[in-house]
Amino acid sequence: MTSRNSIGLVEMGSIAAGFQVCDAMLKTADVELVLARTICSGKYMVLVRGDVAAVEAAVKAGSTVGHFSIIDTFLIPNVHEDIFPAISGITKVENLEALGIIESFSVASLIEGADAMAKTALVRLVEVRLAMALGGKAFASVTGSVAAVTAAVEAGANTIGRKGLLVNKVVIPQPRPELLTEMI
Repeated sequence: MTSRNSIGLVEMGSIAAGFQVCDAMLKTADVELVLARTICSGKYMVLVRGDVAAVEAAVKAGSTVGHFSIIDTFLIPNVHEDIFPAISGITKVENLEALGIIESFSVASLIEGADAMAKTALVRLVEVRLAMALGGKAFASVTGSVAAVTAAVEAGANTIGRKGLLVNKVVIPQPRPELLTEMI
């Protein structure tokens, strides 16, 4: 049995190319389609999961087919388990401790940043929102102790910053409970 804990994403500036890229990715390797959809400002994203070699082959094939329209890509070999519920909006958080938020200009870099946050400190991913009603941007939020959230936000921001796509990062030490109703 192979491990399917790797994910890869191709983000494009063309919707038509998105369908072509998705098809190429699925035909190239034994990967599972997690998400393929249009996102704000006329972009398209394809997210797959599988073992490292399969995901790597799929992302490479998608990048080759969609070469002119590629905005960003990634391969995360051992994705943190909290990523999928946070993307799906099914994370249950009863109360907020400190709140940390990172914001990116691309979906791909944001997911990489969210994975870095979850792996850096003892925090809980609250939400990963991907470019819907956000003008093509994306953001992720975490909760935990102030120290853990601060460390996580720095790690996530640094990951996004390496690509030059960081919009902003914030840590709110004692958020009002009403903020939770604005999330997810």
